[in-house]
Amino acid sequence: MLKRARTGVLLAVSFALAAPGIVQAQGVLLLAHGGRDDWNRKVLELASQVDSTLPVEVAFGMANKRTIQDAVDRLAERDVKEIVAVPLFISSHSSVMRATEYLLGTRADAPPQLEAFARMGARRASGGPDDDPDFDWTTPLEATALIAVTTALDSHALVAEILLSRALDVSRQPEEEIVVVVAHGPSSEEDNALWLANMGILVETMRSRTRFSRIEHLTVRDDASDPVREQATAALRAVVEGAVQEGRSVLIVPLLLSYGGIEAGIRRRLEGLPYRIAGQALLPDERLAEWVLLQATVQ
Repeated sequence: MLKRARTGVLLAVSFALAAPGIVQAQGVLLLAHGGRDDWNRKVLELASQVDSTLPVEVAFGMANKRTIQDAVDRLAERDVKEIVAVPLFISSHSSVMRATEYLLGTRADAPPQLEAFARMGARRASGGPDDDPDFDWTTPLEATALIAVTTALDSHALVAEILLSRALDVSRQPEEEIVVVVAHGPSSEEDNALWLANMGILVETMRSRTRFSRIEHLTVRDDASDPVREQATAALRAVVEGAVQEGRSVLIVPLLLSYGGIEAGIRRRLEGLPYRIAGQALLPDERLAEWVLLQATVQ
C-alpha cells in the first residue's frame, strides 16, 4: 500500500500490506544512533557489506533531519529513486523511532520529543559545514524518491540467533546455566512493555534451540527516573541472586548493537555478584547484513 505524504514524497507505509513488486528497493537508508568512532566504524562496515548488493548510505543521529536529508541526497546522486529506510535500532518502540518516522513522512503527528532532538542536531551542526540558520530541523524532509520505512530489529529471528551465539560463546555447561538477556529499554512504561514483549519472543526462539536451564529477559531503563532505574536494578540483581541460590551459573547477554558504555552500567549494577558476560554485542555480525537485506526487499 502506498501513501502520499504531506511533504509530497511517495511513501510505502507497510510492507506487510504491500503487494509484491510494488516497492522494490534500489537503495537503503541505514538509520543508526551513532556514537564513538569504533561504534560508527562497525555500522559503516555493516553498510559496506550490504552495499555490495544494494547502494547504502548511513544517517547517524537521533532523528537528525540533517544527516537523514544528506544521506537521502547521496542516494539520489547514485541515481537511486526507490529507498528503503532501515532503522538499525533495537526496538521500533521509542521516541527516536517516532520522530524519525515523522521526518520521513510516515507518521502524521510530530512526537513531543522531536523538538529536543532538533535542538541536539542543531547544536552539533553549529559552527560546522552543515550549520545553516535557515534549516528547519522539525519538518518532514523533501525528496523525490519513493521512501519506505521498515521496523527495527524488534523480535526478528536473526537477532535471536545472534543472541544465542553470544550466550554459547561464554557457556560451559548449558544445563547448569541461566541466561539473562538485558536491554537498555525506554523511559515510557508503555514502550517498555512493548520492548519486553519483543524480547519475550526472542527468548522463546532461543529456548527452542538450546539446553540452557532457563532464559530470562529484562530492561535496565537508564534514561528513566531514579525510582524506575532503581527498580530495574533491583530486578536485575534479584534474577542473578536467585540463579546463584539455585546453584546455577549466570550468563549475561546484553541486547545492544555495540559495546561502548551501556554494558559498563550493567556491570556496575551487578557488582559483587558472580556471572559471565558475553564478549560482544550484536555488532559485528554478518547476519545483520542479511537482516538489512531482508528488511529492504519485499517478499
